Amino acid sequence: MKLPGPLRVVDEMLAFLLELAALAVLAWWGWGSAESLAPRLLLAVAAPAAAAVLWGLFAAPKARFRVSLAGVLAVKALVFGAAAAALVVLERPGWATAFAVVVVVNTALVTLDRRGREGF
Repeated sequence: MKLPGPLRVVDEMLAFLLELAALAVLAWWGWGSAESLAPRLLLAVAAPAAAAVLWGLFAAPKARFRVSLAGVLAVKALVFGAAAAALVVLERPGWATAFAVVVVVNTALVTLDRRGREGF
């Protein structure tokens, strides 16, 4: 399935914003997960950094390592799932649910569109 040009742009932009939101939520979770300053800073930086490195290595459009579609989707599920879980831990279950639903719909549309353009 190929998305029309303008819808493709909106969908890809939303995908990028969701990725940024996941990183922000992981930083927020990290900051709230410790009492003292040093562990707060460490977790607030390390959690989103680990997600960004994982994403860049395996899930980004220009990923360092080419993996199967299942591998890309697994990395996306791990990163987005961690962000949704972090929202639950941060006592924002409604946000977690909304985030997860938008991520699933967006990821499905982006994946179908990319596969459609590649002729699969």
